[in-house]
Amino acid sequence: MQQLSFREDILPLKDKLFRLALRITLNRAEAEDVVQDVLLKVWSKRDEWKQWESIEAYCLVVTRNLSIDRTEKKENQTVELSTNDEQTSDQSTPHNILVREEQMHLIHQMINRLPDKQRLAMHLRDIEGKNYKEIATILNMTEEQVKINLFRARQKVKQWFTEVDKYGL
Repeated sequence: MQQLSFREDILPLKDKLFRLALRITLNRAEAEDVVQDVLLKVWSKRDEWKQWESIEAYCLVVTRNLSIDRTEKKENQTVELSTNDEQTSDQSTPHNILVREEQMHLIHQMINRLPDKQRLAMHLRDIEGKNYKEIATILNMTEEQVKINLFRARQKVKQWFTEVDKYGL
């Protein structure tokens, strides 16, 4: 295995770790604290890096676990993700931009209503682009369970969105 560098191999993961922590904690400050704790933990275990199959998978698992621990400890489930970070096309009309922002806000709310396993599987697959094996490792489940949770999450969000779109709520 090649020599790992904290600056070149681990620090570039901080954005992925932050997105995962934010998805779980639903709190920007908590997510930043989790990422900092993960980076400190990984640095303190630098002697063990060569033993790990994937440093990224290890970091994601630690991020997930610390985020869940902080969420349960502080019970901060009521804070929602903001849609300020969503990118919009410069060619869109103001009306289209507003409609898209409202739809993204609605989808974020729907995703946040999903059970934890479904929400995390959806985040890791659809936002982080992880494959089923990586997700299974991170969430400590089988690949089949990942596929089932992902399917159910997508179906539920689709159902909710269709109901809202159909009735205009």
